[in-house]
Amino acid sequence: MTATQDPLAEDPRPDGLRRAKSLILVNTGDGKGKSSAAFGMVMRSVARGWPVAVVQFIKSGTWQTGEESVSKSLGVDWWTLGEGFSWDSENLDEDQATAAEAWRHSAGLLTAGQHRLVVLDEVTYPINWGWIDVNEVVATIKNRSPEVTVVLTGRDAPVEVIDVADTVTEMCNVKHAYDSGIRAIKGIDY
Repeated sequence: MTATQDPLAEDPRPDGLRRAKSLILVNTGDGKGKSSAAFGMVMRSVARGWPVAVVQFIKSGTWQTGEESVSKSLGVDWWTLGEGFSWDSENLDEDQATAAEAWRHSAGLLTAGQHRLVVLDEVTYPINWGWIDVNEVVATIKNRSPEVTVVLTGRDAPVEVIDVADTVTEMCNVKHAYDSGIRAIKGIDY
């Protein structure tokens, strides 16, 4: 095996690092792993004894996902408040109302301060569709309880959300099994 790069010889960390009570994190991009990365943070937070909440804006309550099952067994407060994929919808007005209610619930979680971590899974979609006001989301996140870390996931995160975030990760789709016709697999994709 040939090394393509030498190991770091100097500490790359910036000077003046400080602690923060909480963060705003965004997982966006067209690649897989946005929600999975957020659920990794859920596991870390639970392991530290933090109270954690997850609100899913797209996934339907009828879906059976591994993340929800294990998280609930670990005491995570979990709300699956979506109506499923928009292309399967029979009533987008109802979906919009459901998303608005999911946002109201999320805003309450962010301001109440009872959870140290709140994940807003796939929240970028209803924001981008105009179902949830981006300015209200940004204001609520900025004015959240000071010890609540929030993670927002979904493609095409609005610039307003990116601007207020402390950390933004863009997942890039290099190659995906789905692109070659392979369906999502239980235990891997959900």
